[in-house]
Amino acid sequence: MLQQKGLMEVSLKKDKIPSKDQYPFNIPALRNFSSMKFHPKVTYLSGENGMGKSTLIEAIAVACGFNPEGGSRNFTFATHNSHSVLHQYLTVARGAVKPQDGYFLRSESFFNVATNIHELDKEGGGGKIIDAYGGVPLHEQSHGESFWALFTHRFGGNGLYILDEPEAALSPSRQMAMLARMHDLVEQQSQFIIATHSPIVMAYPHAIIYELTENGIKKTRYAETENYKVSHQFINNYENLLKILMGEE
Repeated sequence: MLQQKGLMEVSLKKDKIPSKDQYPFNIPALRNFSSMKFHPKVTYLSGENGMGKSTLIEAIAVACGFNPEGGSRNFTFATHNSHSVLHQYLTVARGAVKPQDGYFLRSESFFNVATNIHELDKEGGGGKIIDAYGGVPLHEQSHGESFWALFTHRFGGNGLYILDEPEAALSPSRQMAMLARMHDLVEQQSQFIIATHSPIVMAYPHAIIYELTENGIKKTRYAETENYKVSHQFINNYENLLKILMGEE
């Protein structure tokens, strides 16, 4: 029988929560949160700003042993202790087969990861960490190029990759290329959990999509997500929408 691998589910220790009126438990989508199951290939968290996507995916990553600011499980640096306590109240269910690789990409703090890599490589003592990212220092690349170096060089097969808004530094064409790269890695038994606003990034077929709203968290289909509907409406009717937005109608 084929054994389940990767991350299967996270659940909230409701009996341990100090107060539902206390952050982060008072975030709209988390008020009634109990558990979340993950697709063995790709799972998305979608929703408006302020609904708790980044807070939840950060907590999932930290509960899985990753640095709150990002990187692999070997990264232990800290520049600013801003993560919530949510991870302390999560129970993680893993498959019997453990991934051989893993990474947490937090777009807003990837600069700090790049700085830590540079500092560790300056200290010497063996091979350079940057070689795993293609060999070019990340600070010598644009934000988008450094993200792309991560996807193309650092990510390998049989990995758990947790990504928070990876589209932040990627052009639309690179976002499409990211889907192709994801598929290559999924075919090599990797698993992705992604928080995103991008209807391109969110388009991986047969994925589980959770939408976080004021009313909680629900599973939804790709074309029913707010991000897809708004983008589709704008692209297909942008002239009229611009007139409305600029008060010309």
